[in-house]
Amino acid sequence: MDIKAYMAEVRNVTDARLHQLLPAETLYPEVIHQAMAYSVFAGGKRFRPVLCLAACEAVGGSWQQALDGACAMECIHTYSLIHDDLPGMDDDDYRRGKLTNHKVFGEGMAILAGDALLTYAFEILSNMDDGSNSTQILQIIKEVSRASGTAGMIGGQVVDILSEQEKPTADLLNYIHNHKTGALIEASVRMGAILGGANAEQLAALTQYARKLGLAFQITDDILDVVGDASKIGKPVGSDEKNEK
Repeated sequence: MDIKAYMAEVRNVTDARLHQLLPAETLYPEVIHQAMAYSVFAGGKRFRPVLCLAACEAVGGSWQQALDGACAMECIHTYSLIHDDLPGMDDDDYRRGKLTNHKVFGEGMAILAGDALLTYAFEILSNMDDGSNSTQILQIIKEVSRASGTAGMIGGQVVDILSEQEKPTADLLNYIHNHKTGALIEASVRMGAILGGANAEQLAALTQYARKLGLAFQITDDILDVVGDASKIGKPVGSDEKNEK
């Protein structure tokens, strides 16, 4: 299996489906839909959709079963990036080599674009209920809600902010990484596995895999913030030091 080719294929099918799912940029009020699309199609790797579709296939499902779920996760991830870049958070001007949402549309519209993507993600998930999979969809909505909230990503972000100017400990970093970044990665994997019909043993194994991967992902991101090349990673380096994290 060529992992790069697989990731490129998933990116293509995810982008095509997102174009179908998101409100048209010409739909009134146009600016909010343009702001949503601007960040969604700003050139992401679609890492979480890759994990979602791969997990579905790993337990014997087809990627088509999980595609809309993968798109919903990408909407939530994009919302988190829009808000993370705001002046009240990391105050970054560039993301993926392009101006951040608030630099193009203003802070107020960027906040609303993030809010809109988060809420629209749950509309996508609820629309996946075809009457025969209601139990699966309800489980997924519960898990994604938890992973996105104070028990997951938001909780990690809160502790990240509270920990500025503090000397980090291993436990503190593990909490931040496992919640701020790991929660959505874990939810993406579990969603794909659930939609693919995973049994309890398969779901437990994939959950453990996702937790380790989420931690490794954020550790790598932290290292790149110190030694990375801004032209390659598409965003400024040194944000953590600037914010005394």
